[in-house]
Amino acid sequence: MKRPLYLTSGGTLSRRQNTLMLETEADRRYVPVEQVSEIYVFGELDFNKRLLELLSHHGILVHVYSYHGYYQGTYYPREHNNSGYLILQQAAHYLDDQKRLDLAKRFVRGAINNLLAVVKYYARRGKALDGIQASLEGELVRLEAQRSIEQLMQVEGEARETYYGSLDVILQDPSFRFEQRTRRPPRNRLNALLSFGNALLYGAGLSQIYQTHLDPRIGYLHATNFRRFTLNLDVAEVFKPILVDRTILALVQRQQLREDDFDEAMGGLYLKEEGRKRFLNAWEQRMETTLYHRALGRHVSYRTLIRLELYKLEKHLMGERAYEPFRSSW
Repeated sequence: MKRPLYLTSGGTLSRRQNTLMLETEADRRYVPVEQVSEIYVFGELDFNKRLLELLSHHGILVHVYSYHGYYQGTYYPREHNNSGYLILQQAAHYLDDQKRLDLAKRFVRGAINNLLAVVKYYARRGKALDGIQASLEGELVRLEAQRSIEQLMQVEGEARETYYGSLDVILQDPSFRFEQRTRRPPRNRLNALLSFGNALLYGAGLSQIYQTHLDPRIGYLHATNFRRFTLNLDVAEVFKPILVDRTILALVQRQQLREDDFDEAMGGLYLKEEGRKRFLNAWEQRMETTLYHRALGRHVSYRTLIRLELYKLEKHLMGERAYEPFRSSW
């Protein structure tokens, strides 16, 4: 079974026939290339053209992050599932204002429904979240009346700000107070975790897009422009609450991350390497967690669920079935 390879320390990654060899100051490690789905690089890494040729042959993406966990870019191998017809449909749905608005609205609806799912989950466990739940339900109603992408983005942003107010109620931990959303730099520990988790999800979404016929450069909620990729940002909105946020809440509630797992730098707070490793371990466990998929009649992992979401989008673009975003049913 293929799995992501997370490289948190510096070293050299090279090719040894059909095996990946990672050399660090501490040790030397061999990883069969057939067991790797994608690579996430956080430390300083040396590599050469022979390695990239091997990764390209096996369709392995390399996601690169800065020392502080900011997404920097992706080595995206030559696409092997290209479909001229589907790319034309993607572009047509973007260029048609009504079709683009319809798809963007579906992504936002999926995001708000899953924000609500998190709030309801903790409300059932005695957290005082009735007001936040009511506000999010109001945003769902308000969403339908919006007539532009800009208006949709505003509704989505306000819904998420409302939702963020639930985090302090849920955690009740003075070391992990949310207060307000800050990104570059994240001003507190909870914001640092959100930014790091979101960056991981963007990479995971891009890896799944690579396995489909979709072009990652054509998004709908996020404008297609000179940025390299946008479709993964759209899909990430649906999954942030149930993948990123639930991972963070579990780590903090179980005290698997503490105050001393963070460093202060450049006016913000960031995970230290050991804390990052614990986050990545919890993240991978979450991505491999399975749930029953009624349409397929079997259990699938959350990682697979992202790809299934993309297949639904393909059917929408081809006019076979309207896209309905995944909705958590805890």
